[in-house]
Amino acid sequence: MTEQNFEAMRRAMVESQLRTTGVNDPRVVAAMAEVPRERFVPVERRSLAYMDRPVALGSGRALNIPEATGLMLTAAAVRASDKVLLVGAGSGYTAALLEKLATHVVALEEDPALLTFARENLGGTRIELVEGPLNQGWTAAAPYDLIVVDGLIEQVPDALVAQLAETGRLACAILDRGASRLAIGRKAGAGFGLDLFADCESAALPGFARPKAFVF
Repeated sequence: MTEQNFEAMRRAMVESQLRTTGVNDPRVVAAMAEVPRERFVPVERRSLAYMDRPVALGSGRALNIPEATGLMLTAAAVRASDKVLLVGAGSGYTAALLEKLATHVVALEEDPALLTFARENLGGTRIELVEGPLNQGWTAAAPYDLIVVDGLIEQVPDALVAQLAETGRLACAILDRGASRLAIGRKAGAGFGLDLFADCESAALPGFARPKAFVF
């Protein structure tokens, strides 16, 4: 694959996977048209980088499909002034997009191999890469105007909600009745509610399982 091949695939991604699915924030579209997605997957899988299916990163993790990423960032309405926490930095792709949309981005990852890969991919950026359990967030830089959970989870932990600023937003994919649905949550005082807005395949994140109900 040549650089020209990847540029053509990136343009095709924008036209066929973003513009046709409701990704209509010009800033999100511009960021996804610019960031070379192929550099954020293992070398042997670069030819798969622009497919509309998750791309394996190793350690049981995968890069989300472009539609899921684009819709989530569009619904999140990222502002330049936002302080953003990305939960699940993975290979660094979504962090690279967020850097173009917000001033301060903290990217959290718990897998050492992926954290190393992300550091290689994000060298020279303003992104603050940190290591810790994904479901605990990163209290050192809280509160956040926006938290992006980059993957499919069963529940939003209280620890993440607590790190949102007043009127803060949280974007994620939630497992709802066996289906992956994109959602935006908003904090208001002591309350927090999720609005599901689109059915879309998303790669699963570990550590967010709902506790099993006790059965006699």
